[in-house]
Amino acid sequence: MLAIKTLTEKLPVYRHSAMSMGTRFEISVVGENPVWAQQRIDNAIKEINRVEKLLSAFGDDSSINQINRNAGVEPVKVSGELFRLVERAIELSALTYGAFDITYTAGNKAVSYKDVVLDVNKLTVYLQKEGMRISFASHSKGYAADRAKYILQMDGVSSGVINAGGDLLAWGLQPDEQPWIVAAADPEQKSMPYARLNISNMALATSVNTNACIADNKLPGAIHSNGGFEVSAVHSASVLSPTAELADALAAPILSLGVNNALYLINKLNQIGCVIIDDSGRSFTSKGISAAI
Repeated sequence: MLAIKTLTEKLPVYRHSAMSMGTRFEISVVGENPVWAQQRIDNAIKEINRVEKLLSAFGDDSSINQINRNAGVEPVKVSGELFRLVERAIELSALTYGAFDITYTAGNKAVSYKDVVLDVNKLTVYLQKEGMRISFASHSKGYAADRAKYILQMDGVSSGVINAGGDLLAWGLQPDEQPWIVAAADPEQKSMPYARLNISNMALATSVNTNACIADNKLPGAIHSNGGFEVSAVHSASVLSPTAELADALAAPILSLGVNNALYLINKLNQIGCVIIDDSGRSFTSKGISAAI
């Protein structure tokens, strides 16, 4: 549970929420008046809905569907935007040693991000093995939040917060010129926040381990492990990043990496921080998070 903490009771912050991607997006903007704010929020929601359509695997006109249907057959030409999304996902898979992976299969065939072939000159995506699929379910809402923020900023919104199903993206300052602060807490202990974080111009995503064991079979857009080992060392992980796409994508893999490996990974990355809670309730922070607490 992540709750925004403001320093004054009455702020010219206008809020509106909408459902998209199966989750609730709440957009808060510091604006001149309600009409001005609502017009800009409406434009942001339109952008979120556009991203939902872009990353949907349903419909004959879906690029994701076309990529999946042509697995093991031929490369599929996609838009530059989708190509860059796939490219970043593959880079993140390599960075996390496959803990994050957008590939999956409905059968028993082993697949991974290494089976995705990209042609930057032709803007094509090719899944080498028949029956394999890709999905952006794990971090699509993060990318949608980033795009919504971009639209809002282009519309002149200099400060705001986007809550994408619990993941937060903030920019600018509160009306009293104080940073946006969140109290991060375990969903099972909402009254006991383990950190107060400055999220101005940052994104924060949290993932909670609800499974005792991750099976060999891959789930679309889920964290992946080898051998079905237990991941009980990490109970929850919160990732602070300049983009919601990256924060959203990194939060879940940390659960499978374990505390030490996760901290080692995060400490190698610039402008990325994390707070990890283990099964004993102990908290661990990366080097990059200390300045934000």
